[in-house]
Amino acid sequence: MYSTIAVFRALQLGDMLCVIPACRALRHAFPQAHIALIGLPWANDLIYRFPAYFDEFIAFPGYPGLPEQPVNARATDAFCDAIRQRKFDLLLQMHGNGSIVNPFMETLGARVTGGFCRQEEYGPYPDTYLEYPEDEHEINRHLLLMRHLGIPTQGAHLEFPYATMIKLPSRPYICVHPASRCAARQWRPRYFAALADHFAAKGYTIVLTGTAGERKVAAEVAARMEYRSMNLAGQTSLDGVAALLQQAAALFSNSTGVSQIAAALETPSVIISMDGEPHRRAPLNKRLHRTIDWTVIPDYNAVLNEAAALLASERVPGQLRC
Repeated sequence: MYSTIAVFRALQLGDMLCVIPACRALRHAFPQAHIALIGLPWANDLIYRFPAYFDEFIAFPGYPGLPEQPVNARATDAFCDAIRQRKFDLLLQMHGNGSIVNPFMETLGARVTGGFCRQEEYGPYPDTYLEYPEDEHEINRHLLLMRHLGIPTQGAHLEFPYATMIKLPSRPYICVHPASRCAARQWRPRYFAALADHFAAKGYTIVLTGTAGERKVAAEVAARMEYRSMNLAGQTSLDGVAALLQQAAALFSNSTGVSQIAAALETPSVIISMDGEPHRRAPLNKRLHRTIDWTVIPDYNAVLNEAAALLASERVPGQLRC
């Protein structure tokens, strides 16, 4: 039915990983289709990480009203011209509720457009649009869209393939990822330091992770700790972080991106949610991943107790008993 499909989702890492189960279903339904991902420039990485699901990456240069990147009007005009020339069979808006981008999507010349919308803004192809399920988890929301389109789902599990090998600590270790893209969504470094020290005293090595731009936060956590830590912030690639998480006893973080990697790798985690929306992005496996909504329970001891309970469970090979 569709030989060329474009998926529009111009968001950051955690949100992009949450859409992979829907893209898996889309590929399974259209195994011969050419599927292009339209996203922020960094997301070109996903084409190499998920070659079974995407055939092409198209960088999105921004659009007025979308906060993820500055708008370059000339680049946006060139992008629109290029997409119109392609005449995709199906263009799926999987970015948000569509209040800003749906009118824009309708100008891009696809034979059929669809995706999410608000009830009062259904497009000219109502069968291909689904009213945005506001209160659903990001993963389930997109699976609901697939079902609406008549596409069978292929599981809600996440994936994060990686290839990098990295030298791992010799003792059981915990990864602490204390930074977030938005400073307002960062748990205080002193709390991370106290939590890390508690488990360092139990015998765990503490490995601090983060991007090059997050070194300052990681360094502050390290400076506040009484025990020594391995500060690898800015020293590993995304694949390197995944390799560390794969063998970690646990992850402590407030970052949705790294929390979704941990969920994909089935690494136990304690996630401190600072945005008040854990129902949208928290890992689905509540046994393996403990999420504390700090906007509701701003209690350090609640986080510590969840972490202790997690590390006392049976999951971690070679774990230390706390």
